[in-house]
Amino acid sequence: MKSYGNAIIFGIAIVAAAIFLGRAYTNRTKTDGEIRVTGLGKTDFTSDLIVWEGRFGAQNWDLKQAYLTLENNKKTITEYLVNKGIAEDQLIYSAVKTNQKSKRIYSDKGDYIGEEFAGYELTQSVQIESKEVAAIEKVSREITELLNQGVQLYSESPRYYYTKLADLKIEMISAATKDARLRAEKIAAYSGGELGELVSAKMGIFQITGQNSKEDYSWGGTFNTSAREKTASITMKLVYKTE
Repeated sequence: MKSYGNAIIFGIAIVAAAIFLGRAYTNRTKTDGEIRVTGLGKTDFTSDLIVWEGRFGAQNWDLKQAYLTLENNKKTITEYLVNKGIAEDQLIYSAVKTNQKSKRIYSDKGDYIGEEFAGYELTQSVQIESKEVAAIEKVSREITELLNQGVQLYSESPRYYYTKLADLKIEMISAATKDARLRAEKIAAYSGGELGELVSAKMGIFQITGQNSKEDYSWGGTFNTSAREKTASITMKLVYKTE
């Protein structure tokens, strides 16, 4: 009789364990009645501000003469850019940098002896910041024309920016939130439930890349300045209760 009772208890334990495991399997994908979704806001835009910079210099054994040459180069550059339609007050010249050059001296046997003075090198840069993107972009490509006037100016690649980025970011956050909400509603509908109240909302990293580029997204955010045509994106992570 005792063995019969133990068998009944053992059988009940097996049934209970089976029910428990079955429920655990059924609910294995549920997270305490919550739905977690990520929405994406993405848009293409064109930069409306360009920053271009070029460097030039002069060399001479005499410091005064080197400075006079640099000033003449500056005058030639200014006249060239003004003739290209750029207002003179848009030209921002940096302070002059002075470098005393030297060269190494070696003996007839190739042994290092020391250094001797090799003249002065003066450098200066000019920068233009303008909303006339196409015009400045054209000048940056044609600046080598100054070589015909005896001036060598090293042109940097233009940098492109967007002055309404704050407004654009707000629009994208709204779009990403709407996208996340739609995803959550579909998940709730497909699972036979209803979407409850919003528990939390977290904004992801704001990214700006060149259009059709192979730039990688960064955990710290990518901010492209080399492309005139750009793509901006942002994510929103939302958590909703389910009913």
